[in-house]
Amino acid sequence: MQSTDLGSKESGKIWHRKPSPATRDGIIVNIIHNTSDYLPKVLRFLNVAFDSSGDCLIAGDHHGNIYVFDLCGNRFNLVQRTAQACTALAFNLHRKSEFLVALADYSIKCFDTVTKELVSWMRGHESSVFSISVHGSGRYAITTSSDTAQLWDLDTFQRKRKLNILQSVGIQKVFFLPLSNTILSCFKDNSIFAWECDTLVCKYQLPAPPESSNILYKVFAVTRDGRILAAGGKSNHIHLWCLEAKQLFRIIQMPTKVRAIRHLEFLPDSFDAGSNQVLGVLSQDGIMRFINIQTCKLLFEIGSLDDGISSSVISPHGRYIASIMENGSLNIYSVQTLTKEINKPPPPLVKVIEDLPKKKGNSGDLKVKVTSGRVRRPARSRESKIQTRILKQDLTCGFEKKENELSDGLNKKRLQILLKGYGEFPTKYRMFIWRSLLQLPENQTAFSNLIDKGIHVAFLNLQKKYPIKSRKLLRVLQRTLSALAHWSAIFSDTPYLPLLAFPFVKLFQNNQLICFEVVATLIINWCQHWFEYFPNPPINILSMIENVLAFHDKELLQHFINHDVTSQLYAWPLLETVFSEVLTREEWLKLFDNVFSNHPSFLLMTVVAYNICSRAPLLNCKRKDDFEYFFHHRNNLDISAVIREAYRLLDTTPADIHPDSMLDAFVALTKGQYPVFNQYPKFIVDYQTQERERIRNDELDYLRERQAVEEMQAEVDQQRVEDEAWYQKQELLRRAEETRREILLQEEEKMIQQRQRLAAVRRELKVKEMHLQDAARRRLLQLQQDQREMELRRLDDEIERKVHMRDREIAATAKDLEMRHLELESQKRLYEKNLSRNQEAVAKEMKENADAYRQKVDVEEHMFHRLIGTDQTQNQKIHKLIEENLAKAEQACLNTDWRIQALHKQRCSDLHRNECYQEIAKLLRKNRKKEIEVLNAMMEGEAKKWEEAEEKDFHLKSEKKTAALSDASRRWFLEKEIHDAQHPCDKGVGKDQPNQSSVGGSVAWHSRCGKQSGSSSEG
Repeated sequence: MQSTDLGSKESGKIWHRKPSPATRDGIIVNIIHNTSDYLPKVLRFLNVAFDSSGDCLIAGDHHGNIYVFDLCGNRFNLVQRTAQACTALAFNLHRKSEFLVALADYSIKCFDTVTKELVSWMRGHESSVFSISVHGSGRYAITTSSDTAQLWDLDTFQRKRKLNILQSVGIQKVFFLPLSNTILSCFKDNSIFAWECDTLVCKYQLPAPPESSNILYKVFAVTRDGRILAAGGKSNHIHLWCLEAKQLFRIIQMPTKVRAIRHLEFLPDSFDAGSNQVLGVLSQDGIMRFINIQTCKLLFEIGSLDDGISSSVISPHGRYIASIMENGSLNIYSVQTLTKEINKPPPPLVKVIEDLPKKKGNSGDLKVKVTSGRVRRPARSRESKIQTRILKQDLTCGFEKKENELSDGLNKKRLQILLKGYGEFPTKYRMFIWRSLLQLPENQTAFSNLIDKGIHVAFLNLQKKYPIKSRKLLRVLQRTLSALAHWSAIFSDTPYLPLLAFPFVKLFQNNQLICFEVVATLIINWCQHWFEYFPNPPINILSMIENVLAFHDKELLQHFINHDVTSQLYAWPLLETVFSEVLTREEWLKLFDNVFSNHPSFLLMTVVAYNICSRAPLLNCKRKDDFEYFFHHRNNLDISAVIREAYRLLDTTPADIHPDSMLDAFVALTKGQYPVFNQYPKFIVDYQTQERERIRNDELDYLRERQAVEEMQAEVDQQRVEDEAWYQKQELLRRAEETRREILLQEEEKMIQQRQRLAAVRRELKVKEMHLQDAARRRLLQLQQDQREMELRRLDDEIERKVHMRDREIAATAKDLEMRHLELESQKRLYEKNLSRNQEAVAKEMKENADAYRQKVDVEEHMFHRLIGTDQTQNQKIHKLIEENLAKAEQACLNTDWRIQALHKQRCSDLHRNECYQEIAKLLRKNRKKEIEVLNAMMEGEAKKWEEAEEKDFHLKSEKKTAALSDASRRWFLEKEIHDAQHPCDKGVGKDQPNQSSVGGSVAWHSRCGKQSGSSSEG
């Protein structure tokens, strides 16, 4: 036993010489970790875990040092120092270089073994984590503590769910079932629940264990297929639960020296398809015993009372056992070494007390006792009789021939006798027997080297020729064929190799090494001389079959000859497919139980036997197509009869034509490296290889050229598509433009029609407006006429009243002559006051006139712009303005006539009063002179303003000037006439004023002068 001290080294070799574990203990290496201080001490390993490949493991000590041990590469590395003890480890994540470690501070960390960096830090537990279970995909993990279990997503390292329980009910273990999405939770009250991983819905609950079994579950183990659950605790009983039937089906009683069970784990096997039969039981005495749960046979044990085991882990492929010893060291065991002696038939040590009855019974009916010593017969139950067969050790086995001894302790002669008696091997042990019969070496390293070469170029497109639904099966077939092609070059050109290997690939798809070695052994032994006429079918082998058929059934052979059916049709299809096309799975397995148990010539005899047993339907076939169909499809044939006939042919065929004289005896594959296979015409294979390489190069050139042409064609097609799309787009745009033009034309037509209707409505409204204006004007004229008549009547009455009053005044004036002077003075002051008021009124009136003037200018400018826009509207405006001016002029004439009449009457009355008012007239003339002076000053300022207005209006069009001049002239004429009619006495004053530079200035002045004179005269 080799021992390795890690010391202060961070990397190094695990062992320095090739390990050769002893059969007694099976220890490959013992690993210890001592400090290099002055007083060295042992750093105890606490936890260990294997990766998914089973060739690497990680281990952590109580100082937080985590090491990776590569058992294939013989290297160890220190990957992390966590500075605190680890309580659980997991190394089977979907990222192969990452692992999970639960620490003493209740946290879980994820590290990378390559970069040695922290990947994630997960918190959430409030007590120590003692279990980490990883899903089969490696993407989810369940961490379990005494109070809770938490489900983590290892892609995001986020907690998905949390299982909370009552404090009175603790958690024993929560873990994933292998190869399923089921979570199993086990509690301290012996309740076990199964949950769906995705939805966390409870799928089922296992019933409570029998009351007679006073045991509290503490440790659990599940088989690789997830069908059987083993549970144990502080007792020497182990309960086996069937998870499919959800019931307890067996209770195993360990020896009396086992008082408590500390750990349970199933030992994987390559040939049990996940239904593990060997269970490792670690008891309180530090010894781990491995038993068969079906036969209750104690197979082997590791550990001892002096060097006990604290905990143990088994690699996924079942080759290594890593155990942490009670002294803190780490032992690596070789399972192959431990089971080497067990495979030989030892003296019976155990006895099945009672197996599971088909109907439900009490717990006493389920017990199976594991004991050492003599085998005692099981007691028979009255309710149900159980047949028990005890295979006694054959004492004469040592006298048999050495050639019948197999490597795994089996005897070929006895297997042949058993096969002839039952017709086939037991299904449960068939793979084990085949492995023993074929003496497979299991050269893992050599096979790995072949697999590492990758997929052979000849099988890259295998799925096109052989479309298989199962991608896994296709991948395994592709790898197996590639390994065969890398082993020998001829297999890359063998067209029927996939047909030959497919049934074995389908049978051994979970163990590619065994599959490869079975096919290789078949080719070396049962396919002898097949490749001598390559690439043609083996004419020599087919001739042997034809000779045997001619000897035993000449009629059938003559029938084949008469219908031109050669051995390439009735024998070669059966050989190249190894009967997989014409037999069912069960028939094929039964046939190859006999093929592998006999001389290689038995396969050829089976071909002849198949034809002889099918002679009746074959003799009825007349067409070649019928023969082809018959040998490529399943037929109604008893395989047992075919096998019996093959044995008969094997015994009765003469030696001169017997195939065994021409075929070599069975030769197993060599151990360590596979033998060289060169039993084929090498020059043909080399020529074909060269030709294939040349064809492949030509094909690559052709593919490159075709790719270039296709790229050019694709570019041309793309350009054509783009051009067509552009033309289509332009056509669509043109059509859209035409459509929009039509819409615009329609809209324009509608707008023109609407404008015409609007113009007609406007004309009607204008006509109505003119009629209304005419009616309003007539009504206004009538009203004014009525008002003038009323005014005239009022004036007549006023004149009569004033005449009457004048007479009275004249009489009163004569009496008050002496007071006249005072009254004149007071009247003078009154006139001065009125004069100031009149001046203010005049200023206000001038301001209003100025505003009116500005408004008029704005109106005229607006009218001018509108005149530019539409002549018709301007002419109507001018026409309307002229009509209004004419109406105003007529009104002014009427007013003037009325005023002339009024003034005439006043003048008549004033003539009588002229004598009395002479003195007052003098004062009025003085005031009038002063007023004239003020008016003259105002006129000068107004003249300046009008000069500026003339400069600004000089650029107007001739039409507006003409209209403005005519309007101003007319207004000036009317106002002058009114002024002259009202104040004929002011003409002399007007002549004394300076001439105005513009018509507008004279108009404004006359208007104001007239108003002032009017007010003065009225005063």
